[in-house]
Amino acid sequence: MAENYRPKGSGLDTPQEAKARLLPRFTPNPDAFGTWTENLARFLGTPVFLLYMTVFVALWLGWNTFAPENLQFDPRSLNYTLLTLILSLQASYAAPLLLLAQNRQDDRDRVALEQDRQQAARNLSDTEYLNRELASVRIALREVATRDFIRSELRSLLEDLQAEDDEHGSEQRRPRERAVGRK
Repeated sequence: MAENYRPKGSGLDTPQEAKARLLPRFTPNPDAFGTWTENLARFLGTPVFLLYMTVFVALWLGWNTFAPENLQFDPRSLNYTLLTLILSLQASYAAPLLLLAQNRQDDRDRVALEQDRQQAARNLSDTEYLNRELASVRIALREVATRDFIRSELRSLLEDLQAEDDEHGSEQRRPRERAVGRK
């Protein structure tokens, strides 16, 4: 009897109630963040960025090499540790942002490819439909009289009429010729 008894709401199939949070949950807009990462990725791949980075590193190395030791903030004697850290940090953030931008581009490419496939399928079905319609028109036109056929039929009728006219005309001309000859 005790085995069948379970208090309500204590099973694994019952979700727990949400606890009140001290701070609201951070949920950034994925589209806005994705757009920002794509813009940053585009900038990181430009000659302007490479020029800016080259100037920055050259100034950094120049200052920390040739400035008096008390003004150097990343001395050469420590192998430019701070510069190495900054470049490593920049690279560690740039790589995932570039991958995120690439993933978004792959998603767009996948959607475009699917739309292209659908358009190709529609074009194929339209082409097949038009081929069937053209075939039915050709079949229907076989039964329609063509210009050459009508001309040949009219010629044969004209020849028949001329032949009949020649037969009837000669019989009608003779009595007329006799009547004209009597006068």
